Amino acid sequence: MVLPLEMGWRHLLFESWPVDPELVAAHLPEALEPDEHDGSAWLSVIPFTNVAVRPEGLPRSLGVRLPEVNVRTYVTHDGVPSVYFFSLDAQGLASVLGARAFHHLPYYYARISLEWNDGRVAFDSRRRHPGDRPARYEATYWPTGEPFEAPSDPLATFLVERYRFYTEAPDGSVRYTDVDHDPWTLYPAAATVEIDTLLRANGFRRPDEEPVRYYSPGVDVTASRSRRAAEVS
Repeated sequence: MVLPLEMGWRHLLFESWPVDPELVAAHLPEALEPDEHDGSAWLSVIPFTNVAVRPEGLPRSLGVRLPEVNVRTYVTHDGVPSVYFFSLDAQGLASVLGARAFHHLPYYYARISLEWNDGRVAFDSRRRHPGDRPARYEATYWPTGEPFEAPSDPLATFLVERYRFYTEAPDGSVRYTDVDHDPWTLYPAAATVEIDTLLRANGFRRPDEEPVRYYSPGVDVTASRSRRAAEVS
């Protein structure tokens, strides 16, 4: 059995668009249904960095840093609001291979830089995964306005207060992992996105309208081992 993992998620941008639920449903395993807010499904692109990634119980000093950017949507299974990942591009090759093997996550190796300067995050990801189509995300983003607790806002709650994610394993089985962390503290956010071909690489067109954007300094997280969806009660 793979041990649970501990880590920190830092300097996150939640960049999200409402889309037709049928568009999302066409890309999901049959066991999952698109979750909707005000009649829409949602797609999100989320750049950030993982810090101190390690098996549960080990000291933070033994953890590794893993910047990444993921593309996700929002689903339900057995009535549980959850996340489904289409792709996760990350810097560390060993961590990418481990996440694919043990958590069945669609990770792709990428070269990523993330820098925090003068209150802004400069993020640049270039996919370098052997045999896969190239994808790039380059943006600068920053918090604006006053912080607020995500559970106080219905849309923010829908987009970020989720404590389970689903994946599809190579054998076609649907699996899930539970995550545990404090509620999110968010800020309204602004961003300048220079390049985003991640959505296109996953079969979606980047919507023309401006997304809803939130910034968070982050949370500390524990992630359970991966389980088959049939085990969900």
